[in-house]
Amino acid sequence: MLSTLNAMTRPKLAKLELRVLDALWQKGACSVREIQETFPRSGRRAYTTVQTTVYRLVRKKAVRCVKRISNANIFEAAISRSEAQRRLVDDLLELIPMEDLRGRLEEVQNEATGEQAKGSRLEPIGTAKRTQTGEQNEAKPWITRIARMGARG
Repeated sequence: MLSTLNAMTRPKLAKLELRVLDALWQKGACSVREIQETFPRSGRRAYTTVQTTVYRLVRKKAVRCVKRISNANIFEAAISRSEAQRRLVDDLLELIPMEDLRGRLEEVQNEATGEQAKGSRLEPIGTAKRTQTGEQNEAKPWITRIARMGARG
């Protein structure tokens, strides 16, 4: 029930939607044309594709229209980068059965502990780490490890 409610209140974000949000996080409020121009020239999506994606994000309440100049709408991100990342992690966790997730996290923790013994900067789960400001944060090296694994392919 909770996951159904969660899925209804926080729709999934597609790859192109994340690219549009990334453009808005980097540039701030801008038009569809300005969003389109942030994409690399090779493989750049058509204006209408970007426009459709922006309006889908508006319906999902991830983007909002903040201003209208003549016929052009100006949009800004309505969710933060960390909220979008949380959505992605939640979506990933919904795909993995809990027993598989526990086993994989234990493997990653054991690997992180082994790497720490070899001089790695990763710390075991549950150890506290001080930031530059002196605040104490909970270390989550398994997130770093999973991110590295995902980057490899």
